[in-house]
Amino acid sequence: MSCTVKIASPLRSYTNGAASVNAKGASVIEVLADLDRRFTGMRFRMIDEQEQIRRHIRIFVNTREAKQLSEHVGAGDTVHLICALSGG
Repeated sequence: MSCTVKIASPLRSYTNGAASVNAKGASVIEVLADLDRRFTGMRFRMIDEQEQIRRHIRIFVNTREAKQLSEHVGAGDTVHLICALSGG
């Protein structure tokens, strides 16, 4: 399955500045694996050593937040990779 992935500004250094890329996979983890094959190191920025989504990352499939990496991604879906901002 092919989907569109919208890349947050802080992650665009991995995609050579691209704000949107295509990826393949039937779940969030498969999409992230496909991205990491093409954009080395990107997965590490989103997934921790316990195979969980990092606290400062939000992943949405269309308009629904993906709480688990196993969440389904369908053909034509849009996956949004969002980085939380912090500071004060």
